[in-house]
Amino acid sequence: MARATRQLKILEIIAKYDIDTQEDLVAKLRQEGFNVTQATVSRDVKDMNIIKVLSPDGRHYKYVAQQVQDNSATDKFHNMFKGVVLNVSYGENIIVIKTESGSAAMAAALLDKLNFDGILGVIAGDDTIFVAVDTKENTPNVASKINQLLL
Repeated sequence: MARATRQLKILEIIAKYDIDTQEDLVAKLRQEGFNVTQATVSRDVKDMNIIKVLSPDGRHYKYVAQQVQDNSATDKFHNMFKGVVLNVSYGENIIVIKTESGSAAMAAALLDKLNFDGILGVIAGDDTIFVAVDTKENTPNVASKINQLLL
């Protein structure tokens, strides 16, 4: 599977689970159908600026995507998104995003993280994302923002 797809899955996994070792991350990726090695995951963790922080309970550490303001980190996430998105279309107040097979949930998670104004919610299947927009008048604006990520 493509690097961008794997990295989006990593973001999804660390957002959903308290992962504290690369070995645990490798195991979760393998459960999701990614044939990866610890070395590959190590490169991804470094490349994506993923860091370990103390968990809220204060008992162990877990991986999180570092909120970095530099353009290189932003560019990496945008590259992952555009690496899996095939098409963006809309009607009324719904935007439909088609992705590579198996990539919709990961791309939707990244879209959620961007926190665009006007997005009420995002639902993902295997290769399709539905984005609910607050008004049909605002839908072209939100779709344009999403399309900008593909440039």
